[in-house]
Formats: sequence, C-alpha cells, structure tokens
Amino acid sequence: MPDPMRPRASLRTAVVWEVLKDALDRRVKATGRESLDVLDTGGGSGNFAVPVARLGHRVTVVDPSPNALFALERRAAEAGVADRVQGVQGDAHGLFDVVGRGGYDAVLCHGVLEYVDDPAEGVRNVVDALRPEGVLSLLAAGLGGAVLARALAGHFKEAKQALEDPDGRWGEGDPVPHRFTAEQLTELVEGAGLRVGAVHGVRVFADLVPGVLVDTEPGALEALLKLEAAAAEIAAFHSVATQLHVLGEARGASES
Repeated sequence: MPDPMRPRASLRTAVVWEVLKDALDRRVKATGRESLDVLDTGGGSGNFAVPVARLGHRVTVVDPSPNALFALERRAAEAGVADRVQGVQGDAHGLFDVVGRGGYDAVLCHGVLEYVDDPAEGVRNVVDALRPEGVLSLLAAGLGGAVLARALAGHFKEAKQALEDPDGRWGEGDPVPHRFTAEQLTELVEGAGLRVGAVHGVRVFADLVPGVLVDTEPGALEALLKLEAAAAEIAAFHSVATQLHVLGEARGASES
C-alpha cells in the first residue's frame, strides 16, 4: 500500500496523517518520552504503522491477514524500522488474546469498525488498550459519502436504501457492513469513556473527482489536497465525506 506521505496516496490519508502526527507529538511532550507505544488494529501492510515508526515510535500491528503481515514485515525492513514494528495475527474482537490491556499511548483503529459485529464493543475494546491519557485515532466509512456516490452513479434506489438502512448499506451486494454519521461515531467514542478532540471529513471531494483530471491537470493534485484540508474540519462537509476521522482523547490528555 502507498505511503501516506506520497502525493497520490495523500488524497486518502493526508488529513488523517496530519491529525495523527500532531496527536503523537503532543503525547511525546506530555509524557517526556521520545518513543511512544502505538497499537494499530487492522493495520494491514503498514500504511500508517511504518510512517509512525519512522517518527521513532514502537508500533504493534494487529491484523487477521498473514499476507498483510508478511507485507508489513517486508515494508518495515525496507524502511529501516523493522526493530520498531511488530506484526501480530488477530482481530479487534479478540484483541486481548494477542496484546495487553492498558499498554499503549495511542491506538489506531482505521477501517475496522465497519466490519465488526458490534461497533460499540469494538470501540470499547480498543479504548481498553490505552494507557491513561492515551489517544484514539478512529477512521470509519461515512454514510453520506456512500449515499452521494450511489446517487451520482445513477443508482437512486440504492442511495435511498443506504440513507434509510440502520447500517447505511445500499443493498445485499454492498461489501461494507456498517457506515456511520459523525454523530454516531462521536457517541461511540464518548460512550467508551473518551472525549472527542476533533472530527474530520476524509475524502470529501477526492472520490468524486475524475482521476484523469487529478493526474493530468497541472497543479490539480496540490489544489485538491488543499481543498480537502480546508473542508475537513467544517461540519457541513462531514455529512458527505467518504470517511470520517474522530480523535478520541482520555480526559486531560490534551491538557497534560
């Protein structure tokens, strides 16, 4: 998978990466430790884990796919951070079968919540892995983005189905079991005992713009990245984002 710092991949990851990096920097200052312990649930081949390790942190990646973990190992070695990245086979449901509770300064839960049977339990699990005053980076599929995408593709019945379905699914062929509104995600995070530090819309425009335009029009990629960053914090755009990112903080974490 592409590095979040590479230009084309940045359309999908830049907003999340900036929020995450800032949160980790604040934890470094608060703890007085240059190297944090970070847990990446569902981290796959290291799209975020390897860049986080490049910052000097120790990262444990939990993922159910042996192939993804093999790719993670290779990628970490190529990046020169193999000593700071550990891959463990497992999933969010059985998280504490493979890692300990309360042992991490930060937990990444990206693209996981959509696929767990009980999202509330999934959030509580990853929060239980945090140390006091730790931070949670939660990224999940947005309901509005899917509705808009189906409608723009001319699938109006499916768009309406997604809008009315409790799980935000557009039909039996929908590969995503759950989608969320910003309000639902903030309720899940607060219900697990954290306060919401920030909410961002991710890929508000990127999935709607023809790729050929971004790749061929001079300056288009940079301009689109700036537009995404500008819109990410505006609540009105959260309702049409493909993904939603919530930063959850334990009480007092941001003031430490």
